[in-house]
Amino acid sequence: MTFTVRPRLAVPLVAAAAAIAAITVMSGCASGPGPTAAPAAQAPAQSWQRVHLGSGAGYDFPVYANHRLDGDLSRIREVVLVQHGLQRNGDDYYAAGAELLKASGRNAAEVLLIAPNFPGTPDGAKHFDNMPVWTVQGWIGGEDAVSGPGKGTSSLQVLDDLLAFVTDPKRVPLVRKVTVAGHSGGAQIVHRYAVLNNVDEKVRGAGIALRYVVANPSSYLYFTPDRPVAPDYRRFAPYSTAACADYDKYRYGMRDMVAYAKGADGMTLYRRYMQRQVTYLAGTEDNDPNHRVLDKACGAQAEGPTRLQRARGYWRYERMLAGAAPTPAHKTFEVVGVGHDQARMFGSQCGAQAVFDLDPAANRSGAACQAPQP
Repeated sequence: MTFTVRPRLAVPLVAAAAAIAAITVMSGCASGPGPTAAPAAQAPAQSWQRVHLGSGAGYDFPVYANHRLDGDLSRIREVVLVQHGLQRNGDDYYAAGAELLKASGRNAAEVLLIAPNFPGTPDGAKHFDNMPVWTVQGWIGGEDAVSGPGKGTSSLQVLDDLLAFVTDPKRVPLVRKVTVAGHSGGAQIVHRYAVLNNVDEKVRGAGIALRYVVANPSSYLYFTPDRPVAPDYRRFAPYSTAACADYDKYRYGMRDMVAYAKGADGMTLYRRYMQRQVTYLAGTEDNDPNHRVLDKACGAQAEGPTRLQRARGYWRYERMLAGAAPTPAHKTFEVVGVGHDQARMFGSQCGAQAVFDLDPAANRSGAACQAPQP
């Protein structure tokens, strides 16, 4: 039987996926009053809940979770929001997050695991009725919903609202840690959210450790028109507009910024971003320039030919911008022998440590990690 944070709304049962899929983790900030506490209860593992978000009239949104969101969450100490990738299959991502949580040995009674599910234009069969709907890829970059209640709401604003919901001190008074992570398409929205959101400092100012984990995205958000220069991708210069006139447009650069961050200045964003806790992961075998879901738009190609090369180039770019200044808030790891495989990336020694603080010594079966090339 399913349930909802707003009891007047019906919630259908969604079949859980048999296979564990990629995960994206995110977590949050505080605001607003919470619902009346009910006896603590585990959520049905194969159902989704309908939560009401936003200010004013607000909007409803579907999530999967390991605890009833209309129940007693007063024991929760950590929140992990698991965000799906391109396929918008939140049930699969929730299952993957649950497996990682189990493997970590953490007390699930004290961890709130949530998987949001952005409704997309082809998702009618999932019965996400009376909710905002995004284009198939629009939600990845923070674009606005194109239809439904909440039309015009940025997917990045949804993350703000979810973080506010799950870290409200009246609802979850013991929360002291939130982790935001994503792989592939999920890593793209996590990375851009880590750069663009305006709630990070508020969360940390409230005594909550907020971290982001970005693994194997197809592209990154650059702060200036510079890009890595072939063939070694170790120096930087503006890319050729003859080869790609729009290479510096958002989602790759600062031009024509998404409405959520309209008017933002690149270097101001960079300086703020470098103070935020970010862990980057790249598989050493994620090096196929023809991978079927690799972003092959010229703006992405301007960052390098493969995900691995784009990751290395972006890490060097951050160091180039920093100059002699240290960047201790950002960590970079290459996962040895792993390609575009979310389970092995987050199950690796550095991945499991970044997401669930699992000691690498207790994770000897996980893939090894190494420092990136200079």
